[in-house]
Amino acid sequence: MNESVSHPVTSPAAAVRPVIVGSDIGVYALARSFHERYGVRTTVAAFAEPGPIAGSAIIDLVLCGTGAQEIVAALTRVAEQHKAAGRTETLIALTNMDWVVVILAHHRAELEAAGYVVPFADSALIDRISDKAEFMAACTELGIPVPATVVQDFAHAADPAWQPLPVGFAFPVIAKPASSADYHDVRFAGKKKIFEIATPDELERLYASLRGAGFRGRFLVQEMIPGDDTQMRSVTAYADTSGRVTLRCSARVLLEERTPAARGNPSAMIVERIDPILDAAQRLLEHTGWRGFANFDVKLDPRDGVFKFFEQNPRIGRNNYYLTAGGQNPTEVLVDDVVLGIRRAPVTAEREVLYCVVPRSLLKRYVLNPVLSARIVRLMKSGRVVHPLRYQADAGWRRRLYVLTALVNHVRKYREFYPLEALRKNYAANAPTPVSERKA
Repeated sequence: MNESVSHPVTSPAAAVRPVIVGSDIGVYALARSFHERYGVRTTVAAFAEPGPIAGSAIIDLVLCGTGAQEIVAALTRVAEQHKAAGRTETLIALTNMDWVVVILAHHRAELEAAGYVVPFADSALIDRISDKAEFMAACTELGIPVPATVVQDFAHAADPAWQPLPVGFAFPVIAKPASSADYHDVRFAGKKKIFEIATPDELERLYASLRGAGFRGRFLVQEMIPGDDTQMRSVTAYADTSGRVTLRCSARVLLEERTPAARGNPSAMIVERIDPILDAAQRLLEHTGWRGFANFDVKLDPRDGVFKFFEQNPRIGRNNYYLTAGGQNPTEVLVDDVVLGIRRAPVTAEREVLYCVVPRSLLKRYVLNPVLSARIVRLMKSGRVVHPLRYQADAGWRRRLYVLTALVNHVRKYREFYPLEALRKNYAANAPTPVSERKA
């Protein structure tokens, strides 16, 4: 089935050319949203040509290296070729990777001189908020709940006398880098995006690996909030050039990715207006003076009914198509702001729809909550299901084959990394969500 959320191509702002660095499903989803709204092709500067963008009829691919100067040089070449061809569309530089956001923001002046609009926050603010420890501090300042956290600083870990801080709460715990940019180039056996640590000895071994690999950033150790993936929520928002939040969207996560490289990314969720977390995210963005897109990970703590904020990503997010599916195409908000200078009224995407990149049969097996299962079946029967890669306007045989193959591979990945037995054990061990959910 080809799934599309159509918008009429009527805006004079169609004279734009998105240039996106990256190649994952989120990059394709953003290119699709631009194509749906404005009928334009997207230039993708990628490090390879993986399946999500391969063979696309709406993408022009250029290959580039992974170094900062290589990325900036590739974007500069695109701009020069654009100008040499007599093209007048406004170039918009985008990405869906934290470390590339940092590169684009730090090279803003150079890219703007080449002809780009660079719709990201100030580089100093990105550096601060992208650090999960700094994010936790900002939330605490505003009274936004966060998990109990110990911030372990490895700045002096080369000193033989260095000792880690004690953890003041019970195991198991979650451990993750405060800054993905600091962690990106670190190499050691067993490296993961997020670690689930069962014992103090296991945490000590992780610290030893980080120390030995030369990691000198900060690592967070957090209490493990009970509950399966269905306790997670996703929030995406856009703050315009005046600092107002003009687009918001939230969703109830149903299932997350489980492979080490993609751990924590939602693979299925239902768009749902959840005002407590939407309002908290808006408060945070407007308080810090954020500009551009931001994505938040939130979990409902079944012990007290409170939403706890985990982190803010300085980008629209891998799962960004849920905004378009929810009734608000994010590219329109972006273009109106940074290209046309239109001061928009704030909107919230709230059309109930199921965003799903795994086989439907797998999703139904993995959601054990009967109320959520009934919602899933209802949305499937009513046809309110979207997969960002299933686009009628870009449905060549190579793309159809890739989507089918990716769906089949998900079955294997979940069997390997998150067998049903583990899910059932987790679900049975945790109390149900309280009926009353207190505001963040």
